[in-house]
Amino acid sequence: MSDSIKALLSDYPVHLELPVLWGNMDAFGHVNNLIYMRWFESARIAYLEAMGSMGPESEAVYPGIGPILGHTDCRFKIPLEYPDTITVGVRVTDIGEDRFNMEHKVVSHQHGKVAAEGNGLIVCVDYKRGGKVSVPQAWREAIEGLEGKSF
Repeated sequence: MSDSIKALLSDYPVHLELPVLWGNMDAFGHVNNLIYMRWFESARIAYLEAMGSMGPESEAVYPGIGPILGHTDCRFKIPLEYPDTITVGVRVTDIGEDRFNMEHKVVSHQHGKVAAEGNGLIVCVDYKRGGKVSVPQAWREAIEGLEGKSF
Protein backbone atom coordinates (compact mmCIF):
# COMPACT_ATOMS: atom_id res chain seq x y z
CA MET A 1 0.00 0.00 0.00
CA SER A 2 1.44 3.35 -1.03
CA ASP A 3 2.02 6.22 1.37
CA SER A 4 -0.78 8.25 -0.24
CA ILE A 5 -3.29 5.44 0.32
CA LYS A 6 -2.05 4.98 3.89
CA ALA A 7 -2.62 8.71 4.44
CA LEU A 8 -6.19 8.50 3.10
CA LEU A 9 -6.90 5.64 5.52
CA SER A 10 -4.86 6.84 8.50
CA ASP A 11 -7.96 7.23 10.72
CA TYR A 12 -9.21 3.73 9.92
CA PRO A 13 -7.68 1.03 12.15
CA VAL A 14 -8.71 -1.97 10.03
CA HIS A 15 -7.82 -2.26 6.33
CA LEU A 16 -8.76 -4.90 3.80
CA GLU A 17 -7.08 -5.03 0.38
CA LEU A 18 -9.06 -6.63 -2.45
CA PRO A 19 -8.67 -6.97 -6.21
CA VAL A 20 -11.23 -5.48 -8.56
CA LEU A 21 -12.35 -8.50 -10.56
CA TRP A 22 -13.49 -8.56 -14.18
CA GLY A 23 -16.79 -10.02 -12.96
CA ASN A 24 -17.32 -7.02 -10.63
CA MET A 25 -18.14 -4.83 -13.63
CA ASP A 26 -21.59 -4.29 -15.08
CA ALA A 27 -22.80 -3.65 -18.64
CA PHE A 28 -21.72 -0.01 -18.38
CA GLY A 29 -18.07 -1.01 -17.88
CA HIS A 30 -17.64 0.01 -14.23
CA VAL A 31 -17.89 -1.80 -10.91
CA ASN A 32 -21.52 -2.58 -10.11
CA ASN A 33 -22.96 -0.72 -7.10
CA LEU A 34 -23.72 -3.97 -5.27
CA ILE A 35 -20.02 -4.85 -5.19
CA TYR A 36 -19.29 -1.88 -2.92
CA MET A 37 -21.75 -3.28 -0.39
CA ARG A 38 -19.92 -6.61 -0.52
CA TRP A 39 -16.61 -4.81 0.03
CA PHE A 40 -18.14 -2.98 3.03
CA GLU A 41 -19.40 -6.30 4.39
CA SER A 42 -15.98 -7.95 4.05
CA ALA A 43 -14.33 -5.03 5.84
CA ARG A 44 -16.96 -5.11 8.62
CA ILE A 45 -16.27 -8.81 9.15
CA ALA A 46 -12.51 -8.14 9.28
CA TYR A 47 -13.16 -5.48 11.95
CA LEU A 48 -15.45 -7.80 13.95
CA GLU A 49 -12.80 -10.52 13.75
CA ALA A 50 -10.17 -8.04 14.98
CA MET A 51 -12.52 -7.26 17.89
CA GLY A 52 -12.83 -10.95 18.74
CA SER A 53 -16.62 -10.78 18.37
CA MET A 54 -16.79 -13.53 15.76
CA GLY A 55 -16.04 -17.20 16.25
CA PRO A 56 -15.97 -19.74 19.05
CA GLU A 57 -14.26 -17.51 21.64
CA SER A 58 -17.03 -14.93 21.50
CA GLU A 59 -19.73 -17.61 21.40
CA ALA A 60 -18.34 -19.15 24.60
CA VAL A 61 -18.53 -15.80 26.46
CA TYR A 62 -21.71 -14.43 24.86
CA PRO A 63 -23.75 -17.43 23.68
CA GLY A 64 -26.24 -16.47 20.97
CA ILE A 65 -25.19 -12.79 20.97
CA GLY A 66 -24.05 -11.38 17.66
CA PRO A 67 -24.07 -8.41 15.31
CA ILE A 68 -26.65 -7.70 12.64
CA LEU A 69 -26.62 -4.98 10.01
CA GLY A 70 -29.47 -2.54 10.70
CA HIS A 71 -28.75 0.03 8.00
CA THR A 72 -26.14 0.77 5.38
CA ASP A 73 -25.48 3.45 2.78
CA CYS A 74 -22.88 4.32 0.18
CA ARG A 75 -21.76 7.54 -1.47
CA PHE A 76 -19.96 6.90 -4.75
CA LYS A 77 -17.11 9.30 -5.57
CA ILE A 78 -15.45 7.92 -8.72
CA PRO A 79 -16.23 4.89 -10.91
CA LEU A 80 -13.89 1.93 -10.71
CA GLU A 81 -13.08 -0.66 -13.32
CA TYR A 82 -10.93 -3.73 -13.86
CA PRO A 83 -7.98 -3.94 -13.39
CA ASP A 84 -7.47 -2.22 -10.06
CA THR A 85 -6.90 -2.99 -6.42
CA ILE A 86 -8.82 -1.34 -3.63
CA THR A 87 -8.28 -1.00 0.08
CA VAL A 88 -11.30 -0.66 2.32
CA GLY A 89 -10.79 1.08 5.65
CA VAL A 90 -13.29 0.65 8.46
CA ARG A 91 -13.71 2.37 11.81
CA VAL A 92 -16.29 2.77 14.56
CA THR A 93 -17.46 6.34 15.08
CA ASP A 94 -19.85 5.94 18.00
CA ILE A 95 -21.31 3.33 20.32
CA GLY A 96 -24.86 3.38 21.69
CA GLU A 97 -26.62 1.15 24.18
CA ASP A 98 -27.35 -1.66 21.72
CA ARG A 99 -25.59 -0.51 18.52
CA PHE A 100 -22.54 1.05 16.99
CA ASN A 101 -21.84 2.89 13.75
CA MET A 102 -19.10 1.86 11.35
CA GLU A 103 -17.70 4.05 8.58
CA HIS A 104 -16.17 2.55 5.44
CA LYS A 105 -13.86 4.14 2.90
CA VAL A 106 -12.87 2.51 -0.41
CA VAL A 107 -9.61 3.75 -1.94
CA SER A 108 -8.52 2.91 -5.49
CA HIS A 109 -4.84 2.07 -5.86
CA GLN A 110 -4.91 2.90 -9.58
CA HIS A 111 -6.40 6.36 -9.02
CA GLY A 112 -4.95 7.04 -5.57
CA LYS A 113 -8.34 8.49 -4.59
CA VAL A 114 -11.37 7.72 -2.45
CA ALA A 115 -13.84 5.84 -4.65
CA ALA A 116 -16.68 5.48 -2.12
CA GLU A 117 -17.64 6.10 1.50
CA GLY A 118 -20.42 4.62 3.55
CA ASN A 119 -21.85 3.74 6.93
CA GLY A 120 -23.15 0.61 8.57
CA LEU A 121 -25.29 0.58 11.70
CA ILE A 122 -24.53 -2.60 13.64
CA VAL A 123 -27.13 -3.76 16.17
CA CYS A 124 -26.38 -6.35 18.86
CA VAL A 125 -28.93 -9.15 18.85
CA ASP A 126 -29.66 -12.20 20.98
CA TYR A 127 -30.31 -14.72 18.23
CA LYS A 128 -31.57 -17.40 20.64
CA ARG A 129 -34.02 -15.22 22.57
CA GLY A 130 -34.76 -12.75 19.80
CA GLY A 131 -34.41 -9.02 20.11
CA LYS A 132 -31.76 -6.41 20.74
CA VAL A 133 -29.29 -6.55 23.62
CA SER A 134 -26.68 -4.18 25.02
CA VAL A 135 -23.30 -4.04 23.32
CA PRO A 136 -21.19 -6.48 25.37
CA GLN A 137 -18.59 -4.78 27.55
CA ALA A 138 -15.80 -6.83 25.99
CA TRP A 139 -16.86 -5.54 22.56
CA ARG A 140 -16.80 -1.95 23.81
CA GLU A 141 -13.32 -2.48 25.19
CA ALA A 142 -12.14 -4.14 21.95
CA ILE A 143 -13.50 -1.26 19.86
CA GLU A 144 -11.85 1.30 22.13
CA GLY A 145 -8.59 -0.63 21.85
CA LEU A 146 -8.74 -0.70 18.06
CA GLU A 147 -9.77 2.95 17.81
CA GLY A 148 -7.34 4.14 20.49
CA LYS A 149 -10.01 6.20 22.26
CA SER A 150 -12.93 5.99 24.65
CA PHE A 151 -16.53 6.38 23.61
